[in-house]
Amino acid sequence: MTSSGLTFGIYPLSVAGTPTGLAVGPQDNYEKIQLALEDLRGGTRMLLPRNYIIYTGRESDSKMLSLADRYLDAGLLGDLTVGCLQEPDLELAGWLDFIHEVINKYGSQLASLQITNEPNLVFMEGSKPYVLRALVEGVIAAKKETRNRNLPIKIGFGSVPDGPMTVPHFWENLAELGGEKLIESLDFVGHNFYVDVFEEPFDLEEIPASVERTLRNLRERDLITGGVPASIPIRVTENGWPTGKNPFINIERSYGHQAKVLETVIRTIYKLRMELNITHYELFGLRDADSSKDDLFHQFGIVQDDYSPKPAYYTYKKLIQELGI
Repeated sequence: MTSSGLTFGIYPLSVAGTPTGLAVGPQDNYEKIQLALEDLRGGTRMLLPRNYIIYTGRESDSKMLSLADRYLDAGLLGDLTVGCLQEPDLELAGWLDFIHEVINKYGSQLASLQITNEPNLVFMEGSKPYVLRALVEGVIAAKKETRNRNLPIKIGFGSVPDGPMTVPHFWENLAELGGEKLIESLDFVGHNFYVDVFEEPFDLEEIPASVERTLRNLRERDLITGGVPASIPIRVTENGWPTGKNPFINIERSYGHQAKVLETVIRTIYKLRMELNITHYELFGLRDADSSKDDLFHQFGIVQDDYSPKPAYYTYKKLIQELGI
């Protein structure tokens, strides 16, 4: 079951995905990142860095492991997600070897390892016909490796809310392919969701109901369909509310409202944590990709690209101290 508080985390870097590629800007400053993380923790609370590497075939191994080395050197390994976007089909042995190598190299520094990030999203990993196989075999292999090495790493997989852009029958197919062997290897299910970001703006008073509906749909419908019992915790693994301008509807998003939305979302999750067995909240993210660009994809941060805090930075720090473990 859940503890008395939430375990908080944050994506500490600046690059963000967009519908047309990546949002990038000034280089990440690892010293300033560490200072921000230490300040947010306040010396007494947990704040896990969440980072990503992507397997695209054996030829990508050295590049991705070099990236993980960089995270390790910067003190930014905590929760690591390994995505799978190999073309044109999955070389299963290479994928599992990569997972083994990640655990062997970085296992002592990892709190958790998430196998796939958004496997039920049709334009990400869900676009790959092998995604369920990669998820199931990857989770089972990762848990076996951690047990063999007596490492206390939590193993999970990711998801997004069901909707028009998700893979049809994902959860039914997961139950059929995964079965008891998957459940025996599973420590959590991660969920990425963004309230009032890509649609018409909500009134602040509408946000708690939207958050609750999203999490209840996962726990009380999708996970049941997928054969995942209530004893397996949910983690909110990506959530945020960017500033700037929504390029689709051309509405400005203020710094002040960012702080209000994030507080409303996090307090709602905290209220539901015991009933729905939610253990983690991980914010996307720490820093804007490029604060000079006014579209929201470049402004997901709670600090600007020079690490100057927005009001939401102080809100998140307050919530970590009040609600965190």
